[in-house]
Amino acid sequence: MSTLTDTIQIENVVASSTLGAELALEQLAADLPGADYNPEEFPGVIYPLDDPPSTTLIFDSGKAVCTGAKTVDDVHEALRIVVEDLRELGIDIPPSPPVDVQNIVCSADLDQPLNLNAIAIGLGLEDVEYEPEQFPGLVYRLEDPDVVVLLFGSGKLVITGGSDPDDAEYALEIIHERLTDLGLLE
Repeated sequence: MSTLTDTIQIENVVASSTLGAELALEQLAADLPGADYNPEEFPGVIYPLDDPPSTTLIFDSGKAVCTGAKTVDDVHEALRIVVEDLRELGIDIPPSPPVDVQNIVCSADLDQPLNLNAIAIGLGLEDVEYEPEQFPGLVYRLEDPDVVVLLFGSGKLVITGGSDPDDAEYALEIIHERLTDLGLLE
């Protein structure tokens, strides 16, 4: 039997790391295959990986931000590969710099249409932003877990701001419970 949390899909994991070295970005972009550096457009090197699919943004301060990974394990693996590639270029970086997961973006589906006007009133206007002329979704901010949930009339949700995949599951359970208590879910 499928459960509500089975509909959760991780769409993007964003993590950062401090590499512990100042970096010469122009040289780095020239030495890393597939890397791109255009300081007029973006202040860092853009370094895509095919496996795991992700992109790491590398800044001259030595900060790196990995985005586009679909799992927490993939983001760790991508940053491990980036560190290894930089070390192979002779850059003095500790073998395992810390990785800080900053944001996990998930999608989910309540499998039924939602009345966003009724939800906005039911959840209370202090925790909700709903301006359908500006944005087609309702923005609902939870405190525990500390995430933002975008609800759409189709019943689809986007859960963002968590740092652990469990945050999305917990948020989805809370949303489902609150909407059911308000009589807004079948």
